[in-house]
Amino acid sequence: MKIGLCVVLFSSVAQANQSDIRLVIHGGAGDITEKLMSPERQKEHEAKLTEALQAGYNILSKGGDSLDAVQAAVIIMEDSPLYNAGKGASLTVDNKVELDASIMDGRDHKAGAVAGVSKVKNPIMAAYRVMTKSPYVMMGGVGAEQFAQAEGLDIVDPSYFIIESRVEQLKKVKEISHKIDQEKGLDAALYQDPLLYDFKYGTVGAVAVDSRGNLAAATSTGGSTNKHYGRIGDSPIVGAGTYADNNTIAISTTGLGEVFIRSVAAYDVVAQIKYRDIPLAEAAMNTLNTVKGMGGSGGIIAVDNKGNFVMQFNTKGMFRGTIGSDGTPQVAMFAP
Repeated sequence: MKIGLCVVLFSSVAQANQSDIRLVIHGGAGDITEKLMSPERQKEHEAKLTEALQAGYNILSKGGDSLDAVQAAVIIMEDSPLYNAGKGASLTVDNKVELDASIMDGRDHKAGAVAGVSKVKNPIMAAYRVMTKSPYVMMGGVGAEQFAQAEGLDIVDPSYFIIESRVEQLKKVKEISHKIDQEKGLDAALYQDPLLYDFKYGTVGAVAVDSRGNLAAATSTGGSTNKHYGRIGDSPIVGAGTYADNNTIAISTTGLGEVFIRSVAAYDVVAQIKYRDIPLAEAAMNTLNTVKGMGGSGGIIAVDNKGNFVMQFNTKGMFRGTIGSDGTPQVAMFAP
């Protein structure tokens, strides 16, 4: 069954109980419309989102941990060239891939993140190892790659991540940038921000509540096309791109990273719920409005410990999906 609400997708306040499970995922937000996507590509996205949901559900339905479920879902999307995370990630200005990811446990607020890695096949797994096997929260670059290798994670040649469509995309972005430099009147208002050239924020993320009411969140990204090497967005930053707290919600964001960092977007939603008792849907939309007021756009997925959740965005679309205790996956891409 397809669903398409961008404000509150579902609310289970009356029926939910502590044993309910719920997984919610996103594959990025932006200029995602039926006009710009072929029916064949739509089917590919539906199939991959469903596969990611099923991977997490297989864990949750057997009494597994929410941390394992969000990892499993994100790994499916990292391995797919459909999304800007892992294989098929966007390219930097110097034709390389630099990947970021973070994960957080709602039970004790432990978190792990990696930034700027180019050889770790699944950055979300490295983020998990930083959280569970080191005294740190974030590791970056070569140091993070060496740590991941020492932990036995798959290390690949950087060429593994590069796909032809991203090479062509970077070429077009650079052509547009050059034309803007030469002709300031060439749709300058539309293309003034280099982070918006591909009109889509390809971050992937997952949030979940398990049968014990424990929350977890995970986010992974390749960043923005034509970004300067070394640029880090919000995805690996706890409180901006990812947050989980058993007493409130688990949340993952996608959007213009610089604005989500400046607005501390993920924790802003948590704080509204925690300190002002604002309902989840209202809190998430308040944050997206704040982001919009600062010149950004994007989306938010979140779930609480009763299984109530939202998938909200202020763009034309967001790849998204959810699955609950009944085991029925629901996916959508476009605005209703």
